[in-house]
Amino acid sequence: MSNHIESGKLIVGEVNENWTGDARFYEYTTAADPIGSGIISPIPAKEFAPELYNSGETRIVTLDLSEDLKTDYPATSPSLLANFIRINEGDSIQTQPNATSELYYIISGAGSTEVNGETIHWKKGDFLTLPSGSISRHKAKENTTIYYILDTPLLDYLGVKATEARFKPTLYTAEAAKAKLDEVANAPDAHLKNRISILLNNQKFDQTLTITHVLWAMFGVVPVGSNQAPHSHKSVALDFVAYAAPGTYTLVGDKIDPVTQEIIDPIRIDWVTGKAFVTPPGLWHSHHNESGEEAFIIPIQDAGLQTYLRTLDIQFAQYTQK
Repeated sequence: MSNHIESGKLIVGEVNENWTGDARFYEYTTAADPIGSGIISPIPAKEFAPELYNSGETRIVTLDLSEDLKTDYPATSPSLLANFIRINEGDSIQTQPNATSELYYIISGAGSTEVNGETIHWKKGDFLTLPSGSISRHKAKENTTIYYILDTPLLDYLGVKATEARFKPTLYTAEAAKAKLDEVANAPDAHLKNRISILLNNQKFDQTLTITHVLWAMFGVVPVGSNQAPHSHKSVALDFVAYAAPGTYTLVGDKIDPVTQEIIDPIRIDWVTGKAFVTPPGLWHSHHNESGEEAFIIPIQDAGLQTYLRTLDIQFAQYTQK
């Protein structure tokens, strides 16, 4: 709407159609909950098999759910993109994403990353985080596979470029992570915990206690014969099965029984070593191990961001694992 002077009079309220073409109005109750009404597309509980990356040429395999999420850019969740990287012995691959946070979990193999003039050596079981502005070349000294998470969809949604590195490249070794997990698993009260897990943290983020200001990374074990009670949270989990024998699985559903605290009419996601799967936000999920071997899981989420926004809303069912 514009005002102008005509023959000494102020004309008020003339509409300039160039500025109003995209404007719409809704009655409050019809638009206040686009998730509940189904206007926003739901996040599917997708599974990605290890066959996607465990053989073949050097490449990045993007776990793209943009069709489900109705985005015009690759995304596995609204704010994160998951990938598998395969680098054959002697090969290298470059990454230079528009991201504030990159997380690499080395599934197999060994090699190094040259990033901004420095070299970081890594091996199976290590975690590596890189900040914005990282121009990286990853070299494999033996056949290597990597689970690779970054927050490019968040930046694509906001229409921005990452310009400030919020942390330094950080390596979390397999030995240190496993030692801390063993300490937690061997504690006298471990059987009372909802999850037997550790959270990886960068000391720069002492308010969110997460691995970057956006990403959360958990490393957990599901002991033989255990049933880890349901919990739920508002962030999407991009889960990776580090190791599991047949008979290990996750149950997922939107309601729990108020008496038994078990999930009502769940779907079952069977664990396979090297498999990734998406746990949608707000759903209850429990882990079960009916195999004869310990199983290990790595959920990666945007829970650093969710925690900072005070919206993570993690809830735990009351019964403890058996």
